Amino acid sequence: MVDHSVVGRSLAPVTAHVEPGRLRFFRETLGERNPVYTDAEAAKAAGYAALPVPPTYLFCLEMMDAEQAFEFLDVLGADLKQVLHGEQRFTYLAPVMVGDTLRFEPRIASITDKKGGAMTLAVVETKVTNQHGVHIADCSRTVVVRNKVAA
Repeated sequence: MVDHSVVGRSLAPVTAHVEPGRLRFFRETLGERNPVYTDAEAAKAAGYAALPVPPTYLFCLEMMDAEQAFEFLDVLGADLKQVLHGEQRFTYLAPVMVGDTLRFEPRIASITDKKGGAMTLAVVETKVTNQHGVHIADCSRTVVVRNKVAA
């Protein structure tokens, strides 16, 4: 079972730079063809100062640059083999551009047991700020932990 006492606990902050090469690899992997994300002139015509990142890129950037990508599993006391991805949410307060340096500050926001304790939903919320200290996004991810239940 997941330890409920970790609700509110902060995880290690992550600093990541939005690099054009890694962003291009991400776009190509997804098959992203929207010119706003691939063409600097189209991005400027849409009102951006530079190429913006696609909405889900923040999650990947945080995971790729974290010293320990699955720290939250250690904190929860969960084995990766027991975990399913539940959902992700992104609330953008300002655009994220190529060249930005971001700081991710994750914390365990909630833990809820379901199905008589057979599974647990754990929510990690992350505040994201840019190199100017501007709060630019809030991210949330839910993981589903399958618990071992006595027969």
